[in-house]
Amino acid sequence: MENSIRSLRKAAGLTQEDLAQALGVTRQTINAIENDKYDPTLGLAMRLARFLNTPVEDIFHLPEP
Repeated sequence: MENSIRSLRKAAGLTQEDLAQALGVTRQTINAIENDKYDPTLGLAMRLARFLNTPVEDIFHLPEP
């Protein structure tokens, strides 16, 4: 699943470590999500959306078939 976490995180002036600490995950988890190597759980996706103050459907996108 494609996402816009990297651009949202950078726009907020956050490092991967900052975001990871705020969400209670590792920096490696944030890195894997940003690089489309890991799809977060629904709970983590919702926490990301809340923290970034962005609707979850504006963060995650299904690729076109």
